[in-house]
Amino acid sequence: MKIMYSMLCVVLLIVGCKEAPDNSTNELFAKNSETVLKSLLDWENETLDYSVFADNAVAYNTYFGAEKDSVMIQSEETKDSDKAFLAKYDFKLVTNPPVFLPGVNPDTKLPDGSVRYYGAWEVTLPATDSTEAKSGIIKLYESYDFDENGKIVLQQGYGDYSGLMMYLNN
Repeated sequence: MKIMYSMLCVVLLIVGCKEAPDNSTNELFAKNSETVLKSLLDWENETLDYSVFADNAVAYNTYFGAEKDSVMIQSEETKDSDKAFLAKYDFKLVTNPPVFLPGVNPDTKLPDGSVRYYGAWEVTLPATDSTEAKSGIIKLYESYDFDENGKIVLQQGYGDYSGLMMYLNN
């Protein structure tokens, strides 16, 4: 019986000596999640604020038939494309609140402050004189990586963008 109690004490000692979780990573994730939420709400409100992105920020083009594998978010070409997209379509964030999960470093598998976002958007092609309004819902998974200044350096999104655009424009 003494051996059992001794073993129990050793196990409790080992379990009790576990390193405390690193709250700085949780705080970084929370801060970065606020940045992602701001970016999403800016898109919905058609008030894009590129200051949340680093000067060298990149967005991967993950949709079918993309001519380029990535674009520089801060480029005038991208900003003009975004403006044209917002002028043509209306966006409503359906998932409220959005679901944010911490991302992990691919090498260490430990949380690194990056943010993963899951949500749904209703995208509407407004009515014209000759057409009725048409809407569709797209479910998205997006990931955001940040630099040491809290700016987004990488954004990539996965959803059936091509299918949605074909539906809305046909």
